[in-house]
Amino acid sequence: MSAGDGRKGRSLNDRESNAMNIAFIGLGNMGGGMAANLVKAGHAVRAFDLSQEALVRAQEQGCTPCSSVAEAIAGADAVISMLPNGQIVRTLYTQEVIGKAPSGAILVDCSTIDLETARGVTSQAHAAGYFMVDAPVSGGIAAAAAGTLTFMVGGTDEAFARAAPVLEPMAKAVIRAGASGAGQIAKMCNNMLLAIHMIGTCEALKLAQKAGLDPQTFYEISSRSTGYCWSLNDYTPMAGVGAASPADNGYAGGFAAALMLKDLNLAMGGAAGAGANVPMGEHARAIYEAFVESGGGAKDFGAILTTL
Repeated sequence: MSAGDGRKGRSLNDRESNAMNIAFIGLGNMGGGMAANLVKAGHAVRAFDLSQEALVRAQEQGCTPCSSVAEAIAGADAVISMLPNGQIVRTLYTQEVIGKAPSGAILVDCSTIDLETARGVTSQAHAAGYFMVDAPVSGGIAAAAAGTLTFMVGGTDEAFARAAPVLEPMAKAVIRAGASGAGQIAKMCNNMLLAIHMIGTCEALKLAQKAGLDPQTFYEISSRSTGYCWSLNDYTPMAGVGAASPADNGYAGGFAAALMLKDLNLAMGGAAGAGANVPMGEHARAIYEAFVESGGGAKDFGAILTTL
């Protein structure tokens, strides 16, 4: 299911007739932009975060700041969460949302977490009579702000049907990956592939440079041939070469290497559980682990180029 084009040009009355009361939990770099796009789509967003600064930013974007989860979910048609890890997600839903949010609310977790937690929380939600999906995203901070994320959604057909209209204002694409947990599987596989691509892109750019080929010339050739990939074409990790990226800003901003390591750890856990052999994924994890341990965790994941 694609999102975006269908909502452009809607009248104010159309937006108001489709408006929902949405609780948004977690207003970090991703969640803040996502909540703002829900407001732009005409929804009433009641937002909660432990950070007062994040709540102030959300209020400036049109959200109603709340002092607790209970306040945010009161009367909600949908509850959306964007949180750092599975433990926090489990605590939120099992202690503060399930059995306390309105019975008709659709529960949508957009966090990137482990498969076991995603499935376990959804199972508890279903047992309590709720529809719930796992809906991790791809696209990063810029896409969260622009409303052009890709959502990978795991859940039943009916849960997906209920969640899709909530996700569409934040998305360029909303895709059902399969049953509960399938969204997390898609995300861990996607980001493992991204990490491998980025390391290979960095190695190729540095090899070209050290062997005497101008990196921009290499970019112009490889980006139009079989070396084409997102890491090279759209997020070139060498300053002044190819597409603009955090490399042009000293690797500040973007997608932190520590978050890539988190996602690779999730992928390795998923691979172990599935009995899958992922040697390139394991090697990528080792490279990012060493980089983070050396102090590079806050830098964009393309900063691997600086280690070569």
